[in-house]
Amino acid sequence: MKYMTSMQAAKKWDLTKRRVNSLCQEGVIQGAVKDGYRWMIPEDAGYLSGRREKNGKSVIREVGNYYVRRALPIGVSDFRNAVKNYYYVDKTLLIRDLLDYRPLVSLFTRPRRFGKTLNMDMLRVFFELSEEDTSVYFEGTDIWKCGERYCEEQGKYPVIFFSFKDIKFSKWQDTLLNLREVVRSEYRRHIYLLDSERLSEVDKVYFEEVLDGSLENALFTTTLAKLSYFLNLHHAKAPMIMIDEYDTPIQQGFMYDYYDEVVEFMCNFLSGGLKDNQNLTMAFLTGILRVAKESIFSSLNNLNVNSVLEERYSQYFGFTEKEVQNMLEEYGYADKYSEVVEWYDGYHFGNTEIFNPWSVLNYVDVDCVPKLFWQATGSNEIIGEIIHEATSDVIEQLRKLISGRCVEAYVDTAVVYPEIRDNPSSIFSFLLMAGYLTVRSEEKFYDGNSFCQVCIPNREISIAYEKEILVKLKNILPPVTSIAIQQALFNRNSEKIREELEKFLVRTVSFHDVAAEGFYHGLILGMSAVFNNYYEITSNREEGNGWYDIQMRPYNKHMPGYVIELKALMQKVSEETDVEKKLEKMALDAVEQIDKREYFVGLQSYGCDKIVKMGIAFYKKMCKVSIRDEGN
Repeated sequence: MKYMTSMQAAKKWDLTKRRVNSLCQEGVIQGAVKDGYRWMIPEDAGYLSGRREKNGKSVIREVGNYYVRRALPIGVSDFRNAVKNYYYVDKTLLIRDLLDYRPLVSLFTRPRRFGKTLNMDMLRVFFELSEEDTSVYFEGTDIWKCGERYCEEQGKYPVIFFSFKDIKFSKWQDTLLNLREVVRSEYRRHIYLLDSERLSEVDKVYFEEVLDGSLENALFTTTLAKLSYFLNLHHAKAPMIMIDEYDTPIQQGFMYDYYDEVVEFMCNFLSGGLKDNQNLTMAFLTGILRVAKESIFSSLNNLNVNSVLEERYSQYFGFTEKEVQNMLEEYGYADKYSEVVEWYDGYHFGNTEIFNPWSVLNYVDVDCVPKLFWQATGSNEIIGEIIHEATSDVIEQLRKLISGRCVEAYVDTAVVYPEIRDNPSSIFSFLLMAGYLTVRSEEKFYDGNSFCQVCIPNREISIAYEKEILVKLKNILPPVTSIAIQQALFNRNSEKIREELEKFLVRTVSFHDVAAEGFYHGLILGMSAVFNNYYEITSNREEGNGWYDIQMRPYNKHMPGYVIELKALMQKVSEETDVEKKLEKMALDAVEQIDKREYFVGLQSYGCDKIVKMGIAFYKKMCKVSIRDEGN
């Protein structure tokens, strides 16, 4: 546990050091300990909310003469810790629903940071046999209010628990080594089985070979089935099997070209423990994707899949509208609800409206300053891979999504990683399962899949798309061209911009590429990315009386803002002089369109000192640039 001094706590809570020391002495601050003459305070201790009325809704509990508010459980995946020391959003009714429905093998697929790991640990703490009385962690929770039939299931089963969330390696040998270590660790947790009179000597030799690492790789896929057999033999009760983030090694295999090896291992490992296993009470798995078509699950006729399209259990992953409202009210930010909706709402799991829980917690923790919290929790490799492999049609659909519109897509919940390259229509299934899209309407098919209208759920994810797309497009420019374009744009030198654009087109682009305005749009959007440190770049957004092509809004309002409108001459022109005249007129028309349709009003309301309106017209590898800048 990390500690802070009373001086650091005083600054954090806006109190005097003397007052903090006094509260420590009074026992108000939980976990505070004396180190010589200094008080040391846990960094995650609940901070003081000040003296309040007892009926004040933001008060969590009263200690002495003060009311102490629990810390937010950011990054906390240990259920015991979450319930005991943090503000816990109660998801324990998931246990009730599982006991009522009694599925033999359940797979929950949800995006990262939507509460999968915390829920899995909750299930483990509830069901697992333990010398500790773990029922104390459920007192006062929703499941404990459901009656004796549910409470008597608590602490009654041996449990096998694996987490593969940290198996992130670029080589198969390292992945296999760490998979083996995860399994060995779980065997060590059940090392008491070596003293069991019910296990044979042969069983114990196998157990010891797992522990000392001598068991051959070919036999290691049998370890899940074997451990469930040993536990059932010893306890005379079939265990629960829980596997968190089962597909993380598979995603790594796809990214680093050992996909076939990891799929073969996982297929044999999971099938042995989950298919026709008489030593199993129930099994729960979580992941982002179902990964069904590689036969990992295809042989399981007992698998209950719960994807983002399913209504059952939909309210248990992520925060519901009511849960977010309660949290904001508890922490004194009820007036921020509309901002939370804009930035972090928009997901629909089944028919339930869901907020991104990671982002909401972080938002409240920083006093409601909206940021890209979820994006920072992992790389956007899936988006990057999609953009790299995308056809021009898919790129156009991504542009529609970024502009706030929906696209229609066939959603296959059993989509697999290689289909990104082989089947462009699978892209939207990936993005939906991974949390980058949400469903607005759905029509189910006989095969269990759906035809959906999908869109970007909220502002946070929209910005994630734009950043990732800009990074990928930025890589098409050599540094010399980037610098020249940057200088010419800052100087509003239309002739220099034209010169650099034409040189780049001549050097790098085929006549087959320059077939539509969409190509030029992507090119200029990519070139705009060289300003990503100074500007927020947006594309195809509604503003004024229409949709602008590209807008560059400066982070520093004293820098100029840019609106760029693009035109492409599509019909064939025989004379070069005619082309230049036509392009000049089209570039001027583009600037006039910016004025006429008022694409600049957002920059005006933002407070830009100067707005630069730029029209660029293209014909094959030729272009003309027209610039008009105006102060406000």
